[in-house]
Amino acid sequence: MSAKITRGSNSRSKPRSRQSGKGNTRRASPAVQDSLPLPPETVRKVSSFLFGALLVGLLLAVLVAFRLPQFAGVTIGEAVGQAGFTLRHIEPKGLNRLNAMQVYGVAQDQLNRPMPLLDLEGTRQRLRGFGWVQDARVSRRFPDTMVVDIVERKPAAIWQYNQQLTLIDRDGVVLEPVKLEAMPDLPLVIGPAANQHASELDRLLAAAPELRQIVEGATWIGGRRWDLRFHSGETLALPEGEEAAARALARFSEKDRKSQLLGRGFVRFDMRVPGKLIVRVSREPGSIVPDVPDVPPPPSQGEPPTSQTI
Repeated sequence: MSAKITRGSNSRSKPRSRQSGKGNTRRASPAVQDSLPLPPETVRKVSSFLFGALLVGLLLAVLVAFRLPQFAGVTIGEAVGQAGFTLRHIEPKGLNRLNAMQVYGVAQDQLNRPMPLLDLEGTRQRLRGFGWVQDARVSRRFPDTMVVDIVERKPAAIWQYNQQLTLIDRDGVVLEPVKLEAMPDLPLVIGPAANQHASELDRLLAAAPELRQIVEGATWIGGRRWDLRFHSGETLALPEGEEAAARALARFSEKDRKSQLLGRGFVRFDMRVPGKLIVRVSREPGSIVPDVPDVPPPPSQGEPPTSQTI
């Protein structure tokens, strides 16, 4: 009896031992689970993804090296052109001095080209090569038009140099030749590089707006300073330096307003000496010294004066 009980006890204990072992496997600690290798299927998927990414990178590098994206862009542009979107019209705007045929001549090589493939920047730069063109805006207007909007320069003076007359803007940019018999009513700047100082002259005359309208011309002397010539025939010599010249011109304008220096028979006014206004009268026989306040009387007739200081 006791022997049977012992065998039965042993037969029950073995299954419990196996179940206990299985339970231990299912409840493995997280540290043990993390140390387990990845399943082969996961490894294959990761390896395939990395290989595919590398292959795509190499393919893109080859495409860029052989400029295939540009070719693709050209192909797409040509396809758009075949659909009817090609350049057929050029529409210039803002023209005053510039001839419309000049605009057509610059842009006509774009005619019948697919709209996406128009060289807008190249056309703009060629237009800016004309003296009259300060800027140009070139754009597409679908389905078939290039719009060219021109901003023209404004003439500000006539530059005389080497016996040639040319029209310039306030920045001194040469616009076009001028014929002597067809000179516009603009100030005349004379001398080497006088056009490059046209903006300085414009600012200078702004300091004396009363005199601006009666200045006939200006000569750039020695690359340093201006001589102004008035419609009444007198010449005003200004000092060097833009600020000093502006102060001198404003002072001359005030004296002319008080004493009417211009149109009285003087030949030349010189303000190059700070604080002084030197006037020169004519040496011609029979000329009369103007009777102007603040101008001292001339010496005796035996020694005709050439200049006096105010």
